[in-house]
Amino acid sequence: MEAARTERPAGWPGAPLARTGLLLLSTWVLAGAEITWGAAGGPGLPAAPASWPPAVPPLPPRALASRWQEEQAMARREVALGRRPGPQPLSRPGGCEKLEIVWGTPAVPGKPGGARRSRRAQPPSALESGDAWATAPADGSRAGRTLDKGLREEGKAPRTGGTATEDLRLPSTSFALTGDSAHNQAMVHWSGHNSSVILILTKLYDFNLGSVTESSLWRSTDYGTTYEKLNDKVGLKTVLSYLYVNPTNKRKIMLLSDPELESSILISSDEGATYQKYRLTFYIQSLLFHPRQEDWVLAYSLDQKLYSSMDFGRRWQLMHERITPNRFYWSVAGLDKEADLVHMEVRTTDGYAHYLTCRIQECAETTRSGPFARSIDISSLVVQDEYIFIQVTAGGRASYYVSYRREAFAQIKLPKYSLPKDMHIISTDENQVFAAVQEWNQNDTYNLYISDTRGIYFTLAMENIKSSRGLLGNIIIELYEVAGIKGIFLANKKVDEQVKTYITYNKGRDWRLLQAPDVDLRGSPVHCLLPFCSLHLHLQISENPYSSGRISSKETAPGLVVATGNIGSELSYTDIGVFISSDGGNTWRQIFDEEYNVWFLDWGGALVALKHTPLPVRHLWVSFDEGHSWDKYGFTSLPLFVDGALVEAGVETQIMTVFGHFSLRSEWQLVKVDYKSIFSRRCTKEDYQTWHLLNQGEPCVMGERKIFKKRKPGAQCALGRDYSGTVVSEPCVCADWDFECDYGYERHGESQCVPAFWYNPASPSKDCSLGQSYLNSTGYRRIVSNNCTDGLREKYTAKAQMCPGKAPRGLHVVTTDGRLVAEQGHNATFIILMEEGDLQRTNIQLDFGDGIAVSYANFSPIEDGIKHVYKSAGIFQVTAYAENSLGSDTAVLFLHVVCPVEHVHLQVPFVAIRNKEVNVSAVVWPSQLGTLTYFWWFGNNTKPHITLESSISFTFPAEGSSTITVQVAAGNALIQDTKDIAVHEYFQSQLLSFSPNLDYHNPDIPEWRQDIGNVIKKALVKVTSVPEEQILVAVFPGLPTSAELFILPPKNLTERRKGNEEDLEEVVELLFNALNQNLVQFELKPGVQVVVYVTQLTLAPLVDSSAGHSSSAMLMLLSVVFVGLAVFLIYKFKRKIPWINIYAQVQHDKEQEMIGSVSQSENAPKITLSDFTEPEELLDKELDTRVIGGIATIANSESTKEIPNCTSV
Repeated sequence: MEAARTERPAGWPGAPLARTGLLLLSTWVLAGAEITWGAAGGPGLPAAPASWPPAVPPLPPRALASRWQEEQAMARREVALGRRPGPQPLSRPGGCEKLEIVWGTPAVPGKPGGARRSRRAQPPSALESGDAWATAPADGSRAGRTLDKGLREEGKAPRTGGTATEDLRLPSTSFALTGDSAHNQAMVHWSGHNSSVILILTKLYDFNLGSVTESSLWRSTDYGTTYEKLNDKVGLKTVLSYLYVNPTNKRKIMLLSDPELESSILISSDEGATYQKYRLTFYIQSLLFHPRQEDWVLAYSLDQKLYSSMDFGRRWQLMHERITPNRFYWSVAGLDKEADLVHMEVRTTDGYAHYLTCRIQECAETTRSGPFARSIDISSLVVQDEYIFIQVTAGGRASYYVSYRREAFAQIKLPKYSLPKDMHIISTDENQVFAAVQEWNQNDTYNLYISDTRGIYFTLAMENIKSSRGLLGNIIIELYEVAGIKGIFLANKKVDEQVKTYITYNKGRDWRLLQAPDVDLRGSPVHCLLPFCSLHLHLQISENPYSSGRISSKETAPGLVVATGNIGSELSYTDIGVFISSDGGNTWRQIFDEEYNVWFLDWGGALVALKHTPLPVRHLWVSFDEGHSWDKYGFTSLPLFVDGALVEAGVETQIMTVFGHFSLRSEWQLVKVDYKSIFSRRCTKEDYQTWHLLNQGEPCVMGERKIFKKRKPGAQCALGRDYSGTVVSEPCVCADWDFECDYGYERHGESQCVPAFWYNPASPSKDCSLGQSYLNSTGYRRIVSNNCTDGLREKYTAKAQMCPGKAPRGLHVVTTDGRLVAEQGHNATFIILMEEGDLQRTNIQLDFGDGIAVSYANFSPIEDGIKHVYKSAGIFQVTAYAENSLGSDTAVLFLHVVCPVEHVHLQVPFVAIRNKEVNVSAVVWPSQLGTLTYFWWFGNNTKPHITLESSISFTFPAEGSSTITVQVAAGNALIQDTKDIAVHEYFQSQLLSFSPNLDYHNPDIPEWRQDIGNVIKKALVKVTSVPEEQILVAVFPGLPTSAELFILPPKNLTERRKGNEEDLEEVVELLFNALNQNLVQFELKPGVQVVVYVTQLTLAPLVDSSAGHSSSAMLMLLSVVFVGLAVFLIYKFKRKIPWINIYAQVQHDKEQEMIGSVSQSENAPKITLSDFTEPEELLDKELDTRVIGGIATIANSESTKEIPNCTSV
């Protein structure tokens, strides 16, 4: 399980700026910059808390040598700029040039059909700048580009939606980092928040050596006008490789030396003015700062150890070893009792992982706790807001668990047949979980599911959302949450091999295509008719802190969305432009016909645009009317190859620093651009206007009518630090669109929610005890965070009902790790599960099969499992028995002590004839050669039949339902399957087929086949009124989907056989007519109607055990006789094999490979024929299954053998 959050918390490694424009992954931090991240993709989601680690483990610089060379970086500059999936460095060659500031004033073309007087830049304001955002453009250079060509490119103004203006000037200063021309990476930190300090770390990374060989540290105290070099303060011989900033107190800085030379840390408490150096005994790979305590830090070392410090890195203490990378988290305020608690995923020596918690100063083995008793999948622990997620895989199928507000873990409930291959946590905002799930039939798309408040029950919000894989292997989910207004999401959905952009205003309940603009940039009408044509957007937000990304919205500017996209039938990556919406996505306008980086200034009142190009630039564009018109401003005298830009951290946002160089060999140039002068005055009451949020004309969005305040378009005034975007809201009356379908229900039509075919709405929770009440769902649940009142709320709210008494049903006994093997002398932990019944009023008894049993009055004491230590090896029948006043249920598990095993598929006839042999076989995946031992149980017989063949014959002496269980042993692997078989005196059968649309929805798993069989059975009963007990439908594995219909005689009437046979013929005729007339149909899901019809009759329409065999039967009998003679000869003259009874057959002398389940380890030990003892060592006495002295059971007492006493696996 991965967290698909895309924004990195402050204090995590950030992105160095690289000269060539190629973005490389590194482990820098950029506190104050809007850093985005996410190995699992999921662009466009709010920032994670400070305790959230990056999903992709940061790579030290030496890991980059084999990935990219500087020459390759320069060649791919145009493609790579701003496209990397995580924080990345930008590289550049050396060289130097002198800088002179000379301003020019070329003209700016504008929107055709109108002209207006341009706004001149005002004189510099005396107002000091405030806090600012940190985002950045990604323009840069390509090798071989000439300055002349850059000037020619600069002379071509873009086609925009604005009027023509003449060139204006912006106050700016430039500073060259003298002496660093050879340095190819740089990292910038801007504190913001009333601070004028900027720190820049440049370094020379040697791709051949894979390490940093030189570094320089620069510091500015005047917003970047001038810089001071601090190499003498950190040590002239000290080579720095990492910079971290405390997110709680940005005055505190940490610098790490390059580990190739030394392991030390430099600490500053005055915004980098002075430093103290401390030696380390380990090498730091990443740091994680506490979200509230500014001096508490966790350090993850290169050898996978976790250290803690409570004095900001001056002293360190080892917490734990073998920590999974990026799977450690600080406590969450209000949820964890101790502020110094750490959640971590620890790997064990046997290849498993466990979830542990401990305090940083008390992390001894005796003080650690494991909130989840079982082992978990590696790299699956996610601690995020109120939720903790883990993943457990057993039998090749993953199960997901969640803890809400630190309660006991509960299994996540997706729709029954979602069968996820992969899951990513997208968001946990507003007490709800958004998860992207790739299901069994998906490859490049994911389905979006949303949960209830506790994160347990998930419902489908959208299917087939486009995904892609980043250059570092991370999954990117194209889903974007619009900031500033809750409930609005954009998603790129794959429809018939086309990608289209959809929008929702109620958290995924309803989606619609985006309406294209009415006119283009030239004012010409756009002919785009829904649903054949619409607006499509690229939804990747900037994962590079020095660019704005392809889509942007801000909490401080609600309703304003800027995105790159195109108009047409599907999303395009070639013919693109830039579009803007001022009303939360309802309507859109095009503002550029080329790709631009666009940033928000001063609470969104002004927009700044810089062309995305590999050519040098010296102008940028500013709009005060939400992109209707643009003013062209010069910010440098000579065209600059832009490597990136950083906007002041804060909401006021009036200062930008542009990083670049004038030529491929020049020094780093830092250009400070001050926008304060273009805001002529402070805004007054007359400068504001209100706007109403609408959803296609509907004023109620998420149960509220909302009115926002914003600056009037064209008002060239500054909002200031004390501005508050007042929102007036009032609740709406609840309507259909305020409710989504509850778990187990599916949408039919516009608003009707009906139960899915696999869901039983009448079944209450197992926690519902007799005498108590429970909330019975109406099939609807109000959307989380929706604030509607009255109206349909009462109708759709779950109703309280008394808990009905229920007998235990669906009892299961399993081990905590899901395996059917335990090691002798070690704890074996059993979990008892019950699908239905009263947990509080049901007595539980567990018989371990070795003469020891335990009893409990209810389920409460056994929620964490029942532990037992087996003192001898063998096969033990573990029996769980549950009973209350209304009934009882039993579950059996056959446990192998010492000899582990995994998974098998049992092939059994669905119906058998009494007193006739039945052929049973077991199929193991993957199919490999090897010696396997098969253990067979029939009915209630506790003595297994043991064979070396994968098939066996058995005769059932009595009618009724019986159970067949097989276990397959292969070295340290043990796998089991159980099937039910109906035994009758006679029956008839028909082969069934289905309409082809069923194949597309067939996951080919036993549960699905069983449920479909039950649905067909109900449909037959409904159409023909044939008693339910006379019909059995069995769906076969594989494709195309087919089934067999069994028509059974009435119960307890076999004495009047002849008459019953005639009655059975009438039932067959009745069913056959209904099927031939296509009367038997069922609805698999909304819009999917499946027709059932007859394929052909079986070879023997009527099967019984009476005399008068046909010639075919006689041939079969003769064949059996000859086979028997052959077996006898083999048995007589071949070497006898111990441990098998009369059902065993000798295999070929050539040993076969072990056959295990799909998840079985390749290194598992094998059992071969040579491991068996010679016949003379056998003991000729009958043994019982429940052994205490290490004796195994031999079926039918044909041969017995003591199982080797294996004390270790």
